[in-house]
Amino acid sequence: MMRRLETRVSPASPTFRANSVAMQRICGDFKALQDRVRHERPARDIERLRKQNKLLLRERLDLLLDPGTPFLELSSIAAYDQFNGEAPGANVVSGVGIVSGREVMIHADDSSNKGGAWYPMSAPKIIRAMEIAIENRLPMVHLCDSAGGYLEDLSGVYVMGGRVFRQQCMLSKLGIPQVAVVLGHCTAGGAYVPALCEHTIMVRGTGAIFLGGPPLVKAATGEEVTVDALGGADMHTSVSGTADYPVDSEEEGIALARALVANFSQPTKHFDWVAPEAPYYDPRELYGIVPVDYKTQFDMREVIARMVDGSLFQEYQPAYGPTLVCGWARLWGCKVGILGNNGVLFSDSSLKAAHFIQICNQIGTPLIFLQNTTGYMIGRQYEERGITKDGAKMLMAQAGSEVPKFTVITSGAFGAGYYGMCGRSWDPRMIFSWPQAKMGVMGPEQAGNTLADVKLRQLRRERPDAGDEEVAELRRRTREKCERETSTLWYSARCLDDGVLDPTDTRNALGIALSCAANVAPAEQRYGIFRM
Repeated sequence: MMRRLETRVSPASPTFRANSVAMQRICGDFKALQDRVRHERPARDIERLRKQNKLLLRERLDLLLDPGTPFLELSSIAAYDQFNGEAPGANVVSGVGIVSGREVMIHADDSSNKGGAWYPMSAPKIIRAMEIAIENRLPMVHLCDSAGGYLEDLSGVYVMGGRVFRQQCMLSKLGIPQVAVVLGHCTAGGAYVPALCEHTIMVRGTGAIFLGGPPLVKAATGEEVTVDALGGADMHTSVSGTADYPVDSEEEGIALARALVANFSQPTKHFDWVAPEAPYYDPRELYGIVPVDYKTQFDMREVIARMVDGSLFQEYQPAYGPTLVCGWARLWGCKVGILGNNGVLFSDSSLKAAHFIQICNQIGTPLIFLQNTTGYMIGRQYEERGITKDGAKMLMAQAGSEVPKFTVITSGAFGAGYYGMCGRSWDPRMIFSWPQAKMGVMGPEQAGNTLADVKLRQLRRERPDAGDEEVAELRRRTREKCERETSTLWYSARCLDDGVLDPTDTRNALGIALSCAANVAPAEQRYGIFRM
């Protein structure tokens, strides 16, 4: 029986208020960064698109998506700190939205920057979107407007770019339809994106598909040919058959894409659903509950209480393995099993997790992992008690799980605990992070001190006379590197999660993710060997 969780936090306390201010500041800084990545472009590039009678990417999305429906954007800050800032969002927008009443995955090229050229992070971002589409049987809509691979870094695009096309083939093989709207030039490898779709729409005058554009054709063969004659909408829809529908404007093309999606069948929804209920406690209280400093502990039940329906929760084994909270709740009406860290993972909490995961698989209940752990406990007495094999049981149960898994990194995510709690390498359907979170093999202080000691010994061997200032500078640089590379923003920029979320947006993001996952019935549960 689910009962309402009792809160023990006091929103009036000075500690709560101070943390709330600090957390909101961090979330505000992230949203400002995200806004810059999404919208800030050189005026000359915006003017260029306007002269070409092209819409901006976000304007195209507004036409494609059903009005008033949510859009779950993925990896919104991809590549923001790479390539000298030249590829905001990796020149791609991807995400789950509602088109003609149907959940779809969207891939849209951003031609407002470098002609929408693909950088080394563009293909991984698109591939991840396609992985989610395959796992959740989501049709895809591609808004194509890309100059192809970025010429100054083709080696970084080449191999993973091919994976994009392979994933498109897999989508078709599985009967998952794709629609492409060719809004600009699709050159070289980019030509295969519309060619591999079941339905391809091309805009006259601006849309074009060719393996090599007119300059390359002239250089290679000496032939002079116009864009329209080589790869325009009328040629491809009436001569080559590469595309299906010519249209006279972007608006017409996107409207036709919506009409095509409307013909796709609606999937049967799985899992246990009831009418949703808002949390009893205010989700904005999460700002005061979750500390800015990952080293400060908090009770994950307080987070659960502000995320799940009615703040109702049925806890599993509440007196056993207390450093891991397990139990059942509903989120947007869907019954889910939740595992949330309340500290380091011991043998008892690892065994508790393994058993709970198996139960949820037995009854077909999706799993949500709320990460905040420094990993599995170490030390002689814990090894004698079997922490390694008990942690292995948790890993085996988690890897063998057939129900969908979703992960949120709420604070710290370190060591093998990140794996056991379904980190990115363990195939959650979606994984999100909060903006203040840290993750890595170890904490930034431990990593920084260890690495600095190694570098210092090396420095002393090479230059025994190194002064105190040089030593201090080495330690500072090493610590800054470790701080930067354990930041959730650093990981998200490299598409190692599916996006950073404001804590108050997490319930909605998980609701969309659960709705997508409900398209596919879980497979029969199977497990590997559990070492006893």
